[in-house]
Amino acid sequence: MNTRIHVLPPPPHKGGGRIRITVLGTLIACAISAAAQINVSQVVTIGRNALYFEDYVLSIQYFNQAINADSTQAEPYFYRSVAKINLDDYQGAEQDATRAIDIKPFIVDAFRVRAVARQNQGNYAGAISDYDAGLRLRPEDKMLIVNKAVCLGATKDYDGAQATYDRLLAIDPRNDRAHLGLAHLCLERGDTVAARQHVDRSIELSKNNAGAYVIRAEIQMRHDSDYAGALESLNEAIKLEPRQASYFVNRAFMKYKLDDYFGAMADYDYAIGLDPASVEAHFNRALLYTEVGEYNKAINDYSFVLKGDPDNFMARYNRAMVYMQTGENRRAVADLTAVIEKYPDFESGFIARAQAKQQMGDRRGSQADYDHAMAMFRSKHTRTSDYDPAQIELEKAIEARQRGEVPTETEGEVINRFNTLLTVTPENPIKPEYDNKQRGRIQDANVEVEPQPAFELTYYSHDNKLNGKTHYLREIAEVNDSHALPRTLTITGNARRLTDDEIAACFASIEYYNSLISTNPPRSIDYFARALDYLLVKDTDRAIADCDRALALNPDFALAYMLRAAARDLAIDIRRAASTEGLATAPAMDSQASAVGHTTAPAVALHQRQDAADMDAVIADLDSALAISPKNPYALYNKALVLVRQGNLTEAISCYSAALTIKPDLAEAYYNRGITYLRLGNRQQGVADLSKAGELGILPSYNVLKRMSR
Repeated sequence: MNTRIHVLPPPPHKGGGRIRITVLGTLIACAISAAAQINVSQVVTIGRNALYFEDYVLSIQYFNQAINADSTQAEPYFYRSVAKINLDDYQGAEQDATRAIDIKPFIVDAFRVRAVARQNQGNYAGAISDYDAGLRLRPEDKMLIVNKAVCLGATKDYDGAQATYDRLLAIDPRNDRAHLGLAHLCLERGDTVAARQHVDRSIELSKNNAGAYVIRAEIQMRHDSDYAGALESLNEAIKLEPRQASYFVNRAFMKYKLDDYFGAMADYDYAIGLDPASVEAHFNRALLYTEVGEYNKAINDYSFVLKGDPDNFMARYNRAMVYMQTGENRRAVADLTAVIEKYPDFESGFIARAQAKQQMGDRRGSQADYDHAMAMFRSKHTRTSDYDPAQIELEKAIEARQRGEVPTETEGEVINRFNTLLTVTPENPIKPEYDNKQRGRIQDANVEVEPQPAFELTYYSHDNKLNGKTHYLREIAEVNDSHALPRTLTITGNARRLTDDEIAACFASIEYYNSLISTNPPRSIDYFARALDYLLVKDTDRAIADCDRALALNPDFALAYMLRAAARDLAIDIRRAASTEGLATAPAMDSQASAVGHTTAPAVALHQRQDAADMDAVIADLDSALAISPKNPYALYNKALVLVRQGNLTEAISCYSAALTIKPDLAEAYYNRGITYLRLGNRQQGVADLSKAGELGILPSYNVLKRMSR
């Protein structure tokens, strides 16, 4: 994360310039008058709220506050380690998890986090030790067993990995991840037949794991030369994980082998769009450009590879060959000289440089290089080059498992030795990632259709360039015209995560309003402004309390009802995550509860009653806003979302329809009403609404429509 400069908002009542803040940590510290005043438990809870919504930077700031106030508690260290591991700060995650374990040595998830952090740093022995510690507390934890097996395989302890996967299958015979891990393990051991059996079984058990299709494609490509079959397998993987650049690189290779040059080029272009730093995609595209005579484009791609990796001598050699095609022989000689300095026994390099020098008119230099190459051939009693730096570079780049025999070559074939397409060898498809259960719904992306989110009051929004509709509300315009708030208030259905600067500004604004409210007669708008800041940093309890104060002073404040409804709705989401998904539960920090990892039935029933009561309160707030502002389409839309969660689909459709009567271009309402119609079995109305939503810029509409047509 970059350190940024940011601003404290000007006072709402008075003029004045902006105060610049340069260090986020300083600003956060200023938001607390003294460590002793911090309610550590409450701060940790708010941090967990931010963690649930993947606001990792914000959550770390809260956990920092808790640790500064009381460094003897394990909980903030543990949760901060989770935030850091999600930011790929493996060293920091390991340190925090270690501190949590030192304080309370029975936190299973702390061992899991530290193990994953160590595994990602290559410390496999340390990771295995932590997985074993976790398994002593929770012997049948499937994720711990899988991760341990991956670690053992990485250390080449194939027998240990096999035994660990077998242990998992004894616990859960239908575990598709175990079969997938065994497939990769069998490939490592060279047992293609067993690998094929395991990957087929993994796909049979679960068709939603892209890694299984990738391994099957690897077997079909490398061992069967079945490029059509491998292409089909990669197509399935891409459907499941459409943003993996390596899949497109490998699929391009299949298409090339099937003589689909245009398709291969398109896949390389797309792979580079996903991962602009992909060496394989740039290198392979350069080869294709060379083959079709686009020499300048090929040079650009090779130069890109060399800019990031000056020691990539495959790219340097190939660029030299293309320079010779374009008549830039002096540059070709420079590249070939660099190759020869790296590989002084490379006969092909001398032959190629001899040709380049000859084209430059340097006959003496050309003859010297040619004679040197011939002398090397005579010393080996052969006219065939058996020195292959291309293979050396391939082994370093993709750890090629085999080296093929070098055929007898013509002089031209020797020069073109490096013209070989690269593929990306698949890694173990079971990644050593922390199992963040709170946000672990990615695998369901193609299964469950999610509605568009609620509209939110905020200072920060993210424009949808396809759905660039303006969202106007008279009450918002009046507040903005009064200049009573520090920034321009907006309402958006496309709220974004706050940046470091914006988080800092919220904390600064809270501190400002603390001072303002304590020294001036209370105003409804000031409580509203502080409530909005609290909500933006996920402090729902304080946001609700300030809305209560604002409404006590001004019962006709429609925006305050909307803001309180949003805070209550967010509190429901947070409580649901905390009670049912494990990571954010306070009991998980207790040794016994952590070892068992279950939530009791009475606790679940209590949370369900709380949810029902709070959803009724959300609807009551939205109804109050509508009583004051009956032409408010966003309150109607948000009410419909809550009604759907309550199972009242018919009334939800009525609310969406009422919102569309007021604002006919409210695309999100068409989308949500469409999927609600589908849930009621009304396909005709559902399709019509989804079509209209897509027309208005809601792209997921087309995905749903496509899936319905299968």
